[in-house]
Amino acid sequence: MTVTAMDITEDLIRDLLREQCPDLADRSLNLGALGWDNQVWRLGDDLAVRLPWATRSADALLRKEHAWLPLLAPRLPLRIPVPQRLGEPSARFPRPWLVTTWVPGEPADRAPATRAAEAAVTLASFLTALHHPAPDAAPEGRDRGGPLADTAEPFTQGLTSATELGLIRNPDAVRAVWEDAAAAPDWTGPRLWLHGDLHPANILTTNGTFSGVIDFGDLFAGDPACDLAAAWILLPDGAVERFHEAYRPSPDAATLRRARGWAVLRALACIHIGEAGVRGRPGGKATWGPPAQAALRRLTATAHQ
Repeated sequence: MTVTAMDITEDLIRDLLREQCPDLADRSLNLGALGWDNQVWRLGDDLAVRLPWATRSADALLRKEHAWLPLLAPRLPLRIPVPQRLGEPSARFPRPWLVTTWVPGEPADRAPATRAAEAAVTLASFLTALHHPAPDAAPEGRDRGGPLADTAEPFTQGLTSATELGLIRNPDAVRAVWEDAAAAPDWTGPRLWLHGDLHPANILTTNGTFSGVIDFGDLFAGDPACDLAAAWILLPDGAVERFHEAYRPSPDAATLRRARGWAVLRALACIHIGEAGVRGRPGGKATWGPPAQAALRRLTATAHQ
């Protein structure tokens, strides 16, 4: 994470709205979240303002959401932040920004799904609706969605580092899951639309089940295994099989093997971010560690199934 020098304040956002969206400028403003790429401010009851603040890549990600999400949103069964206005760079703020719909709910890293069967079916229904063939112009993944074997170096680095920190009890079991996944046949189907970043802070819950999905900055087209990894990361114990039963079309054995590998990679990344949060380091989020540890426990416990 590279934090930008410009402070984002309520006064700044109010000025931007007066300049480019004057009809929204008098609505209430409250900070909603400090994300990896963007700050999110709630605008009135039903809208939000998203402004890039911590990474240079955030500008392109916001423009991507503005271009594609309005086309995808109508067929999705969960609420997502649908772009309403695109703010252009100006003298006041030299980066693009978005006004989107507000998605209510609590992030699953702070309020995990507890109604296992319902959450499994809800997640499967969302991904079934999203995973349709994408047009040729659909974006590529930044660092995911290609052959899993291409991630050998970051996987080894992440596992070694987490083991040295005392965060992994059985690294050999974790490696076995990833190696089996990397050896699975590659995806040969059409490039499907993928969320690309389904970790617990990007899915919202209400009353114990999933109610919304946010942050589509990594939206791309590719192998559905990348998104199917979310079942191990997001669902409570005993719900992964129900998810696979509800997802359509039923994933084949090779896809499930690759999904397990992507789940290991995501869990390792979240474990490191969680540890950074515990240590008070920039970019760390302590709430990301426990669900990632639970995911690795589930993945290694079912390594031969």
